[in-house]
Amino acid sequence: MNLAQLFRHETELKKLAAGEVLFKEGELGGVMYVLMSGATEIVVHGRIMETSEPGAILGEMAMIDNVAHSATVIAKSDCTFLPIDQKRFNFLIQQTPNFALHVMRVMAGRLRKTDACL
Repeated sequence: MNLAQLFRHETELKKLAAGEVLFKEGELGGVMYVLMSGATEIVVHGRIMETSEPGAILGEMAMIDNVAHSATVIAKSDCTFLPIDQKRFNFLIQQTPNFALHVMRVMAGRLRKTDACL
């Protein structure tokens, strides 16, 4: 599921320049993001765990469980992000079951990668 395609007509986007931080490990998160353009690095305890490309979701775990972010996300290039708050997230999972399954698969994959590196 390419979320950048799904949300391609959205206009309320957050922009970051290369090197800027979307959020930091330990910060509270109430919003998840879809990376619409650019590339990011996901960093956990100072280690780059993943490079994200358009369509990636970021910040989903902190939004779902309302706990601090477990990673820092840094714009590797100029980026645009679509913020998805809790209300919109709930609507999406109710109306689009494949969206919920996609989020779960992303979370499971990231947890497996993190576990393998520890």
